[in-house]
Formats: sequence, C-alpha cells, structure tokens
Amino acid sequence: MRAFSYEKMRDPAEAAARAAEVGGAKFIAGGTNLLDLMKLEIETPVHLIDLGGLGLDEITETEGGGLRIGTLVSNTALSADARIRRDYPVLTRAIAAGATGQLRNKATTGGNLLQRTRCPYFYDTAMPCNKRAPGTGCAALGQGAFSRQLGVIGTSEACIATHPSDMAVAMRVLDAVVETVTPAGMTREIPIEELHLLPGDTPHEETALMPGELITHVRLPAPAGGMQAYHKVRDRASYAFALVSVALVRQPDGTGRVALGGVAPKPWRSSAADAELPNGARAVMSVLMEGARPTEENAFKITLAERTLAAMLKEA
Repeated sequence: MRAFSYEKMRDPAEAAARAAEVGGAKFIAGGTNLLDLMKLEIETPVHLIDLGGLGLDEITETEGGGLRIGTLVSNTALSADARIRRDYPVLTRAIAAGATGQLRNKATTGGNLLQRTRCPYFYDTAMPCNKRAPGTGCAALGQGAFSRQLGVIGTSEACIATHPSDMAVAMRVLDAVVETVTPAGMTREIPIEELHLLPGDTPHEETALMPGELITHVRLPAPAGGMQAYHKVRDRASYAFALVSVALVRQPDGTGRVALGGVAPKPWRSSAADAELPNGARAVMSVLMEGARPTEENAFKITLAERTLAAMLKEA
C-alpha cells in the first residue's frame, strides 16, 4: 500500500470541496472496498477524506411518505430498520444477500452504490483492463478469457464487467433518487437509473458524479406496495457475487417492475419490459435482454434470468 495523507471532515460541502481541491483524493467511509483496492494498488489515492464525522447516518421520513437514507447508514442498520422491512422488503432481502454480517456492519449506503466491479481482470494488475488503466484493452474479451461471471448486456468492445451491488438492484426497482453535494456547495438529485454509466469507449467513467461530488442521501419514494422479492443465483450458497439476481415488485393485478443484477455494468431495468410483466417471464426477458451480447461462457445467464423470474412469478 502506498503512502497517503488523511483528514477527517465535519461538513459535507467542505468534504466535497476538499476532494476537488486535492488531486488524487478519495472519500473513505466503511472502507470495505477501497482498502482492498489500495492494498492491491488498483486505487492509489494520495489523500483520504474520512466521512465518519459528517453525521449522515440516519433514516428519516419524507413529506411524500418515503424515506431519506443518510449515506453513512450501514447496510446492517438499513436492512434491519422496521420501516424498510415493512414497506421496502425487496431492499432488506437484497442487502441480506450480499457479503458477510461483518462486512454489512461496516459497509455504508453510499459506498455500496459506488463499489467497483469484481471482474477478475480488473483485480489482476498484470492483465490489461480499460476500467483500471484506460486504453490498455480488455483481457476479458481475449481468446481463452474467463467471462462466465461477466456481463451479457449493456457492455461494449471496451469492457464487459458487471456492477456487483445487490442493494443497487433493489434501489433501481424502487426508483430511488440519489442526493449529492458538489464541490461548489450546490445540491443535486440524480435518479438511480442515471447514476451508473454504461462503459462505451470510457469504462473508467463509472458514474454520473463529477470529481469531488459527494453522495449525502438516498431517497426512496412512497412504498410501492405489492409483493416484493429478491432472488440471487450464485455459484455457492453464501458470500458470492451474483451470476444473476432479480428484484421484483408485483401488484395484485399482475403489473409491476423487474430489475436485474449480475448481467450488466449497472442495475438493468426497462419500462418497456416492466409493461410485459402480466404476460410472463419470457415476455419480460425478450424485451429486457434485447440487444444482449453474451460470450460463449456466459450465454446461460439469459436463460437463467428468465427461469429465475418465472420461478418468482409462480411463487407470487
């Protein structure tokens, strides 16, 4: 791990301004992803800005009947909150499906949304990776590459990595909104569907946040109601990232929303696919997976996603 300086901030706007002022600075909260990346020298910040003193660790009710979640609320506290368990159970189930209890105790809401891909070639600094080192190429697309866990849709010739967050998939199906503060002290709202970017030719640009911009809260709208479920298919029963995950909100009349994880560089959802939910899983997936570009190793994910959704609808 390379040497770095450190300071603790007490105000979100000051933290954002400081991050923009110091080139190579990074925010640190729980550190469950950043510290691992620093040890591998994938992330090499020269300065860490500790957000622990900002007080953004509460869940409050909004005038519209929803909830406002501070960026420093831990995954454990969020999933265990009685209001989340009652009104947004898909979120509780998604968080519980991710990582270990110890990691959930430290991981934060904002950090979970911003965690970086677990593509094996991103983590292997001896291999080319456009996300880690722009312009070097994508080892996952090379002959004989291991791509079983990687993306099948929303990818590009430059990158086929997936976003690893379970929580983000549930936030996407719930139409969450991310609140931020910019280095200039201005506040901004970003719909969750716009937060994560597709790779295109610039896979190293992963989010719509500007340099130094800090997530302060995530806002959930009024409860969607209906039956809510999250199902994660993985290679082993626990402590593994999703091959495919499905977040579902289904109303009594058969309408609803579907979001997928483990298949794309961002939580994957389409309003056109949502409209097909009364017609069954195959109809939904024919729209949701339109334009998919799987490799030979991960083409099974398309069928797996359809069968997972079909099983959830049958259970519903």
